[in-house]
Amino acid sequence: MCGIVGYVGKRRAAPVLIDGLYELEYRGYDSVGIALSDGKRLKIIKKTGRVQEIEPAREERGNVGIGHTRWATHGGVTERNAHPHAFKNIVLVHNGIIENAAFLKEECLERGETFSSETDSEVIAHLIANVYRGDLLKAVAEGTKRLVGSYALAVMCIEEPDTVVCARMRSPLIAGKGKDGLVVASDVPAAAEEGATLFALSDGEFAKLKGEDLFFYDASLHEISKEPIEFDPVDDVPDLKGYRHYMRKEIDEIPKVLSLSQAKISRNSCFSDFYEVLCQTKYIQIVACGTAYHSGLCAKEAIERICRVPADVYVASEYRYGDPLIPDGTLVIAISQSGETADTLAAVRLAKERGAYIAAVTNVTYSSLTRLADTVLYTKAGREIAVAATKSFNAQLMTLYSIVSALAATLGKEAPSVGGLSAMAESAVITAESVRSWTPHFAGAKSAYFIGRGADRYAAMEGSLKLKEISYLPSEGYAAGELKHGTLALIEKGTPVVAVITRREIADKTMSAIHEVYARGATVFLVTCFPELCKTPEVTASAVIPECPPEYSPILSVIPLQMLAYYTSVARGNNPDKPRNLAKSVTVE
Repeated sequence: MCGIVGYVGKRRAAPVLIDGLYELEYRGYDSVGIALSDGKRLKIIKKTGRVQEIEPAREERGNVGIGHTRWATHGGVTERNAHPHAFKNIVLVHNGIIENAAFLKEECLERGETFSSETDSEVIAHLIANVYRGDLLKAVAEGTKRLVGSYALAVMCIEEPDTVVCARMRSPLIAGKGKDGLVVASDVPAAAEEGATLFALSDGEFAKLKGEDLFFYDASLHEISKEPIEFDPVDDVPDLKGYRHYMRKEIDEIPKVLSLSQAKISRNSCFSDFYEVLCQTKYIQIVACGTAYHSGLCAKEAIERICRVPADVYVASEYRYGDPLIPDGTLVIAISQSGETADTLAAVRLAKERGAYIAAVTNVTYSSLTRLADTVLYTKAGREIAVAATKSFNAQLMTLYSIVSALAATLGKEAPSVGGLSAMAESAVITAESVRSWTPHFAGAKSAYFIGRGADRYAAMEGSLKLKEISYLPSEGYAAGELKHGTLALIEKGTPVVAVITRREIADKTMSAIHEVYARGATVFLVTCFPELCKTPEVTASAVIPECPPEYSPILSVIPLQMLAYYTSVARGNNPDKPRNLAKSVTVE
């Protein structure tokens, strides 16, 4: 959500900013803008729509600037609500939400100040401008003291044309040195040129980019030193390589990602401390949001079936407000692709306050979640450009199943091997291509349903989420046995229903649900590892995946569902990589 980029250096800033904003498009946004300083004036250019709308600004003068992609929170999608925002001599861009903005704005209005937007962000410009006394760093520090909420800021001032000051509180921000200038950004891709040295700001810290010098400060404005973050510049330069969309490319990358994401957890590994924690674990709580929440549900199924250890899965936004009970011996697993999901971070902070041990499953080595957790298991999915998660979900499952195997070992139980899943995924990806023929039944539908039992239900839920995320088709993932308790009322002639069946002993039960929806006019599709089920007259079309341990089956059964969502989105004329209203990294509540 929202993206920030800034530059101070020898080159013209506009091309650097615009190229950086292109690298942040994956975060999701609806408007874009930049501010430039040529030493004499600050010029702001902003538009609704995509980064390409400000392409003409590449020719603008100035070696200092800040840029922003906005995902609307306060105020509609309009040019006046786009960033940067200015008041008096201050111009800034902001990622986050200011919870007390209405109160602060009222104070400003009482002083006779006027506002040109509906955003909470513009209030920050007023606060900083009102305390500016010739030192931008001090003004930013003073102005942000009154803010309640989250923010990543990059601020410029007319009186200090060679300077950008940054501040962070619960929103990601990095700063660093490139070959010919200083950079600030919300994420590495916007700043990861070859040879760059980058640093992640922590909550309450400030950075000042001035001339050729980069300084960091703590909350009291004492200068501090920081360790550079590790990143791979090669991984941060994605290429479509002949694919039409990143989502389709990323589905094909699943087998490789699975082999990379298997974690070897034992007493003799780099996870020896975590292994000892597993030896003492009596309960497991999993906190996550969206797709990561679904991976947590899949993990719960495997944990309880294989290890017989109680596991609960919580939507992170509900966990923090539910006054959770955390008994002794509880392990909390936090799952977040970006490691910056605001609700998940808040849930982790609460769990830590109550004494829980935190294991993080994330894809980003330099994230906020990484710094909060006691143990971090990286999914190694590489950079995922498409907003809708595909390979990162499968990578999360592989890492979580690795935890299941280690937990089973501590209990003297034998867990099924995860070793062959990567090869099976290669077969599943090939098979999944056949679902392209299903799309005519979905492209014109009014709604769709995905059903399953046990682990199949959780794969169905993720498949449903993928479909509605990028095709905008109303969809629901449902426990097959619950159809009779309401959802059958929504089934009519031609309604597409996708059933997932990977556990033999309950296959007949799910087939009963197929009979029920077919009898009411549904068009039924099947994802299964049992070819004989595909011959059932009620099944219009099917995708057969390899048979694997049923506790691990979502890692394969979800692949055809991801492919179905992709091809349905394309058939409906959408861009599957950039669904409307959604963001890759949800950094606000």
